[in-house]
Amino acid sequence: MTELWVDRTGARRYTGRSARGAQVLVGSEDVDGVFTPGELMKIALAACSGMASDLPLTRRLGDDYQATVRVSGAADREQERYPLLQETLEIDLSGLSDTEKARVRTVVERAIDQVCTVGRTLKSGTTVTFEVADVSGNPA
Repeated sequence: MTELWVDRTGARRYTGRSARGAQVLVGSEDVDGVFTPGELMKIALAACSGMASDLPLTRRLGDDYQATVRVSGAADREQERYPLLQETLEIDLSGLSDTEKARVRTVVERAIDQVCTVGRTLKSGTTVTFEVADVSGNPA
């Protein structure tokens, strides 16, 4: 499992990091050039759906097919959660018959339902634990 963490870089600004050297800037909606945590969750969902559908689409459309997965969903600020996330996979199916198009839709939806870990987690819910660790070396 890849180690992940965020470092605080300013007021409501963080840099997300992975042990593999990846970085992403995270912050408030009013800060340019950063993603909010909610936006990152939506992007993770869209990327997971895209990756889950990659193999079945490659088989049917070829290695060089173009795809965009759009994701949206407004936050419910009273409950501080996203009650609905909507995804749309945009691909060119013009070379397929209506029967083939229907089959692609079925196969892609099945692949996403079976192997998109992010979507499966969001749909089923998960347990989240949290603790505060004193790194000062002084006993509590």
